[in-house]
Amino acid sequence: MTVKQLGLPELVDACAELGVRNVGTWREPVQAYGVDKAAALLRDAGLTVTTHCRGGFLTALDPAERTAALDDNKRAVDEAVTLGTDVLVLVSGGLPAGSYDLAGARERIADGIAVLAPYAAERGVRLAIEPLHPMYAADRCVVSTLAQALDIAERFPADQVGVCVDTYHIWWDDQAPAQLARAGAQGRIATFQLADWTTPLPEGVLNGRGQLGDGAIDLRYWRGLVEQQGYTGPIEVELFNDGLWARDGREVLAETVERFTRHAVRQ
Repeated sequence: MTVKQLGLPELVDACAELGVRNVGTWREPVQAYGVDKAAALLRDAGLTVTTHCRGGFLTALDPAERTAALDDNKRAVDEAVTLGTDVLVLVSGGLPAGSYDLAGARERIADGIAVLAPYAAERGVRLAIEPLHPMYAADRCVVSTLAQALDIAERFPADQVGVCVDTYHIWWDDQAPAQLARAGAQGRIATFQLADWTTPLPEGVLNGRGQLGDGAIDLRYWRGLVEQQGYTGPIEVELFNDGLWARDGREVLAETVERFTRHAVRQ
């Protein structure tokens, strides 16, 4: 998504030029290109798919909507299998229209994961609950902290359900370091993502993730914390940013590689 302006073949070429060997996929461009075709393209290029994004949106009250959401999540698991990744990131869902019940919404997320986790585990895919910044709680994700994500994840085996740690969403939380230790002790850090926090936020908020080094987050510090907890997997950069998307995608990817090296590589 950092360079969503690039089609998948262009992305593959740009990664080859810059020596990028891993890529996190999003469902919409993969589906538009064709899941099987995308998997073959990435595999033939020698690219490893780190995670597939996104499943989730499990907070609906209407039984038919809940069934539809579960069916869609199962399709997302199947897509992850085809793409060759063992992690499906979950953005859990916001409050249903007219509801004020945050606790009830979180409980429905757990209920949905209880159905999905065995289905995913049978196919070798682990679910990763991603907490999103509280500003997204109403419409996108009622799981706002690592503590809340772990409270749900811990109901399930660690090899079935973990957490996605994204600096953009947790950097502000003074309890996050302790929760990272909690996650690490259980082996629940499924994936780690970087984005910076810049202000002012854009209208609509969603597409305001800053390029690495442009904002307030000590990215190297957070990488160190995650790795202290035993995480040795790939590190993703996920930037939703209209300004970056308006630029040449190859230029943005090259800049992102340089910024990662400058701001996130441990010295």
